[in-house]
Amino acid sequence: MASLSTLAFTAGMASANEAPAPAPTDDVTDVVVYAPLRDSQLAALREQRNADNLVSVIASDTVGRFPDQNSAAALSRLPAVAVQRDQGQERYIQVRGAPNRWTSVSFDGVPVIGVDEGGAGRAFRFDAVPAVILQSLAVNKSLTPDLPAEAVVAQIDLRTYSPMNRKGYDVQGELGLGQMELGEGEQRQGSLRGAWSNGTFGVMAAVSHYRREQITDNREFAYDTNHVLSSFDARNYRLVRENNGASLGLEWRPAEGHELFLKWVSSEFNDDEERNHYTFQLGSALSGTRTATGGDLVGVPVRSTAEFGEYRTKNELTTLGGQHALNDGWGLSWRLNSTKMTNDTYLPLLMQNQQLNPLLRPSISYKLDDPNFPIISLYKTVTGATAGTYARGAATTGFDQSAFDFNIALPIVSNIKADSWTAKADLTRDTGNWVYKLGYQHDHREIEGNTMGQPTVILTALLPRIGQSDLKASDYVTGEAWSTGFPLGISLNYLDNRKMRNDMETRLNALAAAGLYNPAANIDPTSRYDITEKLTAGYGMAKVVFDGGQVVFGARVETMNQRIAGFTKSGTVITPLVVENDYTDLFPSINAKFDLSDKIVLRGAIQRGIARPSFGAIRTGASINDTSSPGTISGGNPYLKPEYTWGTDVSFEYYIAKDSVASAGFFYRKVDNVLYDSKTKITTDAYDANGLDRTGYDFTSTLNGDNGKLYGLEFNYQQTFSTLPSPFDGLGVSGNLALLDGEFDTPARKGVPFPGTSKTIVNTSVSYEKYGVSARLSYQWRDDWADTLGGLGLGSGGDEYRKAYGNLDLTLRYAVNKNITVFADASNLTDETYIAYEGDVSHPSEVEQIGRRVLVGLRFNY
Repeated sequence: MASLSTLAFTAGMASANEAPAPAPTDDVTDVVVYAPLRDSQLAALREQRNADNLVSVIASDTVGRFPDQNSAAALSRLPAVAVQRDQGQERYIQVRGAPNRWTSVSFDGVPVIGVDEGGAGRAFRFDAVPAVILQSLAVNKSLTPDLPAEAVVAQIDLRTYSPMNRKGYDVQGELGLGQMELGEGEQRQGSLRGAWSNGTFGVMAAVSHYRREQITDNREFAYDTNHVLSSFDARNYRLVRENNGASLGLEWRPAEGHELFLKWVSSEFNDDEERNHYTFQLGSALSGTRTATGGDLVGVPVRSTAEFGEYRTKNELTTLGGQHALNDGWGLSWRLNSTKMTNDTYLPLLMQNQQLNPLLRPSISYKLDDPNFPIISLYKTVTGATAGTYARGAATTGFDQSAFDFNIALPIVSNIKADSWTAKADLTRDTGNWVYKLGYQHDHREIEGNTMGQPTVILTALLPRIGQSDLKASDYVTGEAWSTGFPLGISLNYLDNRKMRNDMETRLNALAAAGLYNPAANIDPTSRYDITEKLTAGYGMAKVVFDGGQVVFGARVETMNQRIAGFTKSGTVITPLVVENDYTDLFPSINAKFDLSDKIVLRGAIQRGIARPSFGAIRTGASINDTSSPGTISGGNPYLKPEYTWGTDVSFEYYIAKDSVASAGFFYRKVDNVLYDSKTKITTDAYDANGLDRTGYDFTSTLNGDNGKLYGLEFNYQQTFSTLPSPFDGLGVSGNLALLDGEFDTPARKGVPFPGTSKTIVNTSVSYEKYGVSARLSYQWRDDWADTLGGLGLGSGGDEYRKAYGNLDLTLRYAVNKNITVFADASNLTDETYIAYEGDVSHPSEVEQIGRRVLVGLRFNY
């Protein structure tokens, strides 16, 4: 599809995903970060037309004119790219509505794998990569043999800045300060990049920082088998989220046609999260009635969960490489890479229940006039007229946040580490109309970690044995009311979660010293995994150029050796288990491009691809989580098969003018062995322990389904109205529309929707650039999509969907002079509420909102 910004593609057979951007030449526009957006789009269209495969790209020039803080937000501007958010912040991307595991990622042409929060996924965390450290981002929608086959719908390349882009000194930076609407937390960002080059040697260093203090409003819901509300959570999160990035680069061109480079990239995402959380367990009331519209209940148990947790994601990549033009049209390109990725989670939870004394439980009446926001009224619970019964007493003005009699401390820990090493070499031969390429790649990956599950339960009743008092959340209730825009009918106050955590750690240390607590037991052995992957690939391809077009064809052979080590548990017996998988596959592909006229390009592609199961899905154990409502149990399956796909792409591109394009495309993917997460209900006591009844918990595991198909249409339009009379010649519009559909079969269900597939995705913007002003109003919208599939026993009624939403953003830039630009960004102007639901919108499972945000500042370049 047509690109939206600039990316320099290597000539000949050098793939778009592997070469550093070349130095500018006299006949190429030098597009820099503060050049007009129109120049960036013009250069992009020129490179789009010359690409060997179907590719969409966006560069730092364009990213800087959107309020995009991380690479996920930047990529979402491209055709058929949707974003998945966590508490309003962009985290993952989905290309063409496909599951995110169908998209692979590389840095500067070197493939990388993701380590996901909680240890369950292989998905790459784009929120850990600040957009400002990147020179460009490319979405390869069709594959050539020199690209990894582990990309069913797209391969994304994140490119760092090259110091050889410009001779002399180049210093650019940005400072910004703003505010979050909900809670009035601070938002700030800054970046600095310096580079120098004399055409032979270049050096570059860059740093970036982004931080915001955020309040998240949240409601979560659970239903009984009759789809009547059985519990709901009132949650309020106080977050401090931070992205930091750094990049170093050295490039040397010792002779004509020879280049050596060394690049180092480090990026991290830090999230400090305070959770204030109360679960009203309506279905466990002592008596009363519940209906679809409300209820009157006596003695409703309430559970409190408080935490001050830490989430840490870090990526570090070091790449040494070179490109060499040899004699007689021969060329050599090579890469050596080391990548280290970590994802650590530390959640010291304090969970309190009204379990022993029924008189502590409030009686509740509630209304569901708006199913997203139950409105409750509270009453005291008193003894009834006869022994052993209870009744509703007098009304109370608020919930007693000290009324708990059973406390559990849960230090939940997840640590995932992935080390990988890659060696890659490509040999090319250019004979004029024919270009040949042979390549070899070897990836060695070692992944060690655990899924996030239930730790050893620490009963605070043990504390008096070492002279310590019990931990009680009531001791940490403050006088500060929740900052919230969600109605509830009662008010709640924040806890001092930071002090609570410090006191918990002090007591846990004392328990450990007394031999009553073993920190090593916090991670259940059945949630651990140790996986080694050795992937070896060889490939050959050729490009033939003829009057009016070209064809690129070839094949890739990949051999995977996978060793999965973990533990199984039967009763109290824990047994180590090792499973090895070995398989070899052939992945042919062909990409054709035809110039039907000087303005019309027709493209077509056929390819075979693969998607491998996530790390948590192929582990050899099951993990338990008692802190969600309902609780969850997840299990692994080391014998899962990879997904295989055959696909085709066709696109038609009409270049209206040198800076304008209209295009349309179609794609189709046939998938075998579709992976899907199945959710069923626990109906036995097999998982009961520590006095906790786990019947009714959700059991989730990954299974192989039958065949599936995903297909869609993509439309893109980009127009600058430079021929209009002044001042209207500064106007521009761009937009893209994706119409998607797909389904797969399981042994129990037919026509199951792919999780993550919105049937409609829209990105559009209106811009104005003239007189030093650059303004852009942009809108993104995606239709409802399935998020989690119901299990075999629940059928489609148990499927969880995400409701459609849109995001409206405004960016304003004014160039004071050629070196200084001031800016203002306003994001989420529609104050979007993100909603998930089970079956239909009258049964919400999650409702969340973070509010609008504004950032102002200046950018400079010298």
